[in-house]
Amino acid sequence: MTETDPNGLDLHTKGAKADAGKTRLGLVFSGFSAALEQVGRVGTYGSLKYTDEGWLSVSDGQSRYTDAMLRHLLTEMQGEVFDVDTGLYHSAQVAWNALARLELQLKEEKK
Repeated sequence: MTETDPNGLDLHTKGAKADAGKTRLGLVFSGFSAALEQVGRVGTYGSLKYTDEGWLSVSDGQSRYTDAMLRHLLTEMQGEVFDVDTGLYHSAQVAWNALARLELQLKEEKK
């Protein structure tokens, strides 16, 4: 794919930036900043409870993080907003587990 400027500028023109069609991650960070902070709290809690990035080495991780995600989702659907064990939002734990599953899936596909 040839990189282009979204405004059609020649790349050798002042002000040109070859980012047309590229992922706009700023939309995620600005649009979900409060939610991402809560997911970050889940990650921080997990790193203190276990180890930094230890989740990457959990055997059968995709299946186990799917189960964890579903447990948190089910508990939230039953009316419990905050996890009684951690004080964290169940929805943030659902999101963290979903991200862990996706990351493991993507890493597996790269192999």
